[in-house]
Amino acid sequence: MKKCIYCKQDISNESVIDFCEKCGVGVWGKKMFDAILTGMLDAQSKGDLVSTNTNPDFMKEVERNKKRCID
Repeated sequence: MKKCIYCKQDISNESVIDFCEKCGVGVWGKKMFDAILTGMLDAQSKGDLVSTNTNPDFMKEVERNKKRCID
C-alpha cells in the first residue's frame, strides 16, 4: 500500500497517481483531476510510465550522484 502525498491515506500500489481522489479533486477540481487520471491511465496502457521511486537503475544513479556531491 502506498500513501497519498497530501493526506497520507492509503492508496493502492497499482494506482497511477500518488494522491487520493479526495485530495486530487481538492487540489485541481473534478474536471482537471479526471483529465490527469485519464492521461495517466492512457500512459500506463501504452507502457509510457516509469516509476522513478522504484526503478533500480534510477536509484543506482541517485546513489552515484550523492557520492559525487559528498566527495
